[in-house]
Amino acid sequence: MSLGKDDLARLVAADIPDGAYVNLGIGQPTTIAHHLSPDSGVVLHTENGMLGMGEVVPDSEADWDLTNAGKQPVTELPGAAYFHHADSFAMMRGGHLDVCVMGAFQVSAAGDLANWHTGAPDAIPAVGGAMDLAVGAKEVWVMMTLFTKSGEPKLVPSCTYPLTGKSCVTRVYTELATFVITPDGVRVTDTFGITFEELGSRLEVPLTRS
Repeated sequence: MSLGKDDLARLVAADIPDGAYVNLGIGQPTTIAHHLSPDSGVVLHTENGMLGMGEVVPDSEADWDLTNAGKQPVTELPGAAYFHHADSFAMMRGGHLDVCVMGAFQVSAAGDLANWHTGAPDAIPAVGGAMDLAVGAKEVWVMMTLFTKSGEPKLVPSCTYPLTGKSCVTRVYTELATFVITPDGVRVTDTFGITFEELGSRLEVPLTRS
């Protein structure tokens, strides 16, 4: 059986090293915060100027002075700090984040990332801090569905959408499989509700397995 969104978020959370400084992208990656162990020491950063961010909370519990980059209300953890946008981006660009987890429209076999614009005439481009994170974080992980609604693969030989960053993605987490992108190619580490052979028949990217 393929993974649900909650199970996928739990899987990513379990792989984040204890004590890491982490940025969670807008959308599905924000759910990872719900699955981080309080004793893991993981510190969440958001580009709108907060370090020590907690999880997203319902509007009924919101303090609207505390939001993530997607304007969702969040909690603050003990020791949380606030700072200017410019300082936040300096953290991102300066290599101070261990991991960032982002969504994507496409990831290439070489680890290229396309997640800010589909190139469609009516699409609204929204790059935000994605380019800064793509080049500044020590590890870039992607959390996405493996196929579009029309069945097109999102893990591709080369991106056809405008790039966010080149050769930056190291891991891809999807509902059907998890992948590690290396200089030697794409390695499948786990599959969910699909065999390795079936996966290979649906993707144009050459795959190896652990």
